[in-house]
Amino acid sequence: MSDFVSKKITSKMKKRVHRRIILTGIIKAGIITTLGWNIRKLQIEDAENYKLLAEANRVNLRLIPPARGLIFDRRGRPLALNEQNYKVVLIKEEAGDARKILNKLSKIILIEQNKKEKILSDIKKRSSFIPITVAEHLSWNEFAKISVNIPSLPGILPNVGLTRHYKELDTFAHVIGYVGPVSEKDLGQEKTIDPLLRIPKFQVGKVGIEKKLEKDLRGTAGISRVEVNAAGRVMRELNRTPGKPGSDINLTIDTKLQKFVSERLQNLSASAVLMHVRSGDILSLVSKPSYNPNKFVLGISKPDWEKLLNDKRKPLLNKATSGAYPPGSTFKMVVAAAALELGLIGLRDKIFCPGYYELGSRKFHCWHKGGHGTLALTEAIQKSCDVYFYELSRKVGVKNITKMAKKLGLGEPYSLPLTGMTKGFMPTKSWKKERFGKSWLVGDTLNVGIGQGYSLASPLQLAVMTSRIASGLNTIPSLQTINVENDTELKKKNRLKVNNATLNSIRKGMFDVVNDKDGTAYKYRTTDIDKLIAGKTGTSQVRKITREERESGVIKNEDLPWEKRDHALFTCYAPYKKPEYALSIVVEHGGSGSKIAAPIARDIMLFQLFGGIPLLDAYPKDQREETNKRLEKLASKLNINNPNNSLNL
Repeated sequence: MSDFVSKKITSKMKKRVHRRIILTGIIKAGIITTLGWNIRKLQIEDAENYKLLAEANRVNLRLIPPARGLIFDRRGRPLALNEQNYKVVLIKEEAGDARKILNKLSKIILIEQNKKEKILSDIKKRSSFIPITVAEHLSWNEFAKISVNIPSLPGILPNVGLTRHYKELDTFAHVIGYVGPVSEKDLGQEKTIDPLLRIPKFQVGKVGIEKKLEKDLRGTAGISRVEVNAAGRVMRELNRTPGKPGSDINLTIDTKLQKFVSERLQNLSASAVLMHVRSGDILSLVSKPSYNPNKFVLGISKPDWEKLLNDKRKPLLNKATSGAYPPGSTFKMVVAAAALELGLIGLRDKIFCPGYYELGSRKFHCWHKGGHGTLALTEAIQKSCDVYFYELSRKVGVKNITKMAKKLGLGEPYSLPLTGMTKGFMPTKSWKKERFGKSWLVGDTLNVGIGQGYSLASPLQLAVMTSRIASGLNTIPSLQTINVENDTELKKKNRLKVNNATLNSIRKGMFDVVNDKDGTAYKYRTTDIDKLIAGKTGTSQVRKITREERESGVIKNEDLPWEKRDHALFTCYAPYKKPEYALSIVVEHGGSGSKIAAPIARDIMLFQLFGGIPLLDAYPKDQREETNKRLEKLASKLNINNPNNSLNL
């Protein structure tokens, strides 16, 4: 019995063990099959993906900054270039004792102690294999000395990059502008951030053409594929795809003329714009005082920055396009054009000027205290009679004055690639009501009629106005060279919607301003019959003259503090018979337009017409000796030929 039971139990146990072995085998087989499937998947199906991941861990892509586009003048002269930037960097892991190496290097080039401490601080913050810039913008001699001494300077690596350089220094500062490192503000202005902007110390345009044409000038990045180890250190470059350089820009400005205008306005707070009356090409656009844009590229010092910022003459402001001034008597041509177009006055109709204009109990004074007597339109422009234009503006009304002003280019924006441009301002009745909560008065119209009160214009807009009067075309200013249609086609498409008779009357008045003995700028005429100038003087007040001061005698400009003196304006075109160029000048707090702005304008216009220093024959005989001294000084500073040197005065 016991043997039978024992055998039975043994048989059952064997069956159980056998089943367990089979079950275990099945499980093991399943596991092996699963592992095999996964290995197959990894080696065959996912091999490419893992290969790419491994490649990404081994190879890095790095951006190569492109060369920035160059800027040239109308004759192909370079204005903004990319110069080689000689610099040295330090790699901590190769240098060992960084302080010791910096001390050695400072015996070759100047490295101030605070600069050394800054470098050592930067080294601590970064990985030991990352290069730290020690010095840049080195001279070739400094760079060569370092290169020769490299064996004794472990960890020091000479390097050559590109940096922006402005060849003409301050002459084009307000036009071209400058570049600087990317700021958070710059990034905030981008809709889609270009990866280039993330590169340390990458520079972008900050003002002027450099900013407005930034995307054209910037170019596109190149790519460098480099092999790195597990620590991220570069082992070698595998290949390189060069980027696309930025586009070059050609300006309409003539460097030779620009330099002359800049020098002629030296020591003044002033601006000038000279443009072609038909094509609209701006040949010169100058604002003084100016600044050296290269200082911003290299990193302007705090004292230099504060000096620019605190200068009351505002050297950072482009006065030619951002300055908004009361146009003074240059605006009288607008009122005259509006009156003639509306048929409110004829060329022979006359108005009497006793020296003041009465409106109720208030007197509006003429600049000529004794009055001009009885005047017709061209005489009123010639003598710049305020009373005449008080009466004319009252008849025309501010609505029609503003309409004509905009037709002639005032109070209108222009799409030039410049920053901070003003559109000026031409007032309306509704504007005053909204702005001040007061109704428009007839007295407001009288003030606007002589270019005072609420009206404002930039020198650029005054040049456009003069171009349109001279050419009869709807001239649009331009700073970039383009292919222009011939004059015949241009006139058909861009004809100004003002009658020729009206324009001819304004032109005659402007001619008499300069060439008639009673004209306000007669002293500054030219005696060259082929280069006669037609123009208009202007003087705009920046302070209110009280009744008490008028009774006791108006204080002369030269006796007032600089900032309380009148602005001096002059706008003109030449030659009178076949107009080619228009010019506007504004001298801030210069005083009289006829005494200060007109002589400057004559020199500039004649320089353009002669293609260089004007011949003295173009000046009245009694002015030639004084003029020769001025021109000789200008020629010497600009290092250009003075054709008058051989003359016996």
